[in-house]
Amino acid sequence: MKMPTGPRFAALALLLVLMMAATRFKHFGDMLHLPDASMAVFFLGGAYLRRHWMFALMVVLAVVLDWVSISYAGVSDFCVTAAYAFLPLAYAVLWYAGRWYAPKLHGQFRPLAGAFGAALVASVVSFAVSNGSFYWLGGRYPDPNVAQYLARLWQWGPLFVRTTMGYVAAALIVHAVCARLAAHSVSQHHHQEA
Repeated sequence: MKMPTGPRFAALALLLVLMMAATRFKHFGDMLHLPDASMAVFFLGGAYLRRHWMFALMVVLAVVLDWVSISYAGVSDFCVTAAYAFLPLAYAVLWYAGRWYAPKLHGQFRPLAGAFGAALVASVVSFAVSNGSFYWLGGRYPDPNVAQYLARLWQWGPLFVRTTMGYVAAALIVHAVCARLAAHSVSQHHHQEA
């Protein structure tokens, strides 16, 4: 897939920024709160936007949103520990997995299934990085041990990965529909010229 440029790049970047801002913290209240899309945003950003500076910008956005939510929206700072420094690495796993897969991403089923698989693997690794750093380096658990870590990994991992994959699946469906519409439009244009 060719990397979008100009207005398409700006529109995709804005859409991903809005997705993260709308879901990162509960500013609309519990009834309207959508699950955090940040992990999916990083994978999709890598797949569609690809630029390194966009990755850095999205990391800064995530940090700013966390700061605003803790400072002004009453969100707990429980997760902000020394391990917070590992979040860029966790997000990089997602971004660069998306960026790696991007050239293979097209509107057909196989490439879309491959993108889903790449996102799944990257989500698992990313969660292991963020959760592992929090557990082992966050100072919130007085006697960390492997058994407790694995239990907590199993407790929280499926929820985070499932949420990420739900957003990625929705995005890939939109991608497939847009690819189909674009192909149909080109076909109609060629048919009219003939």
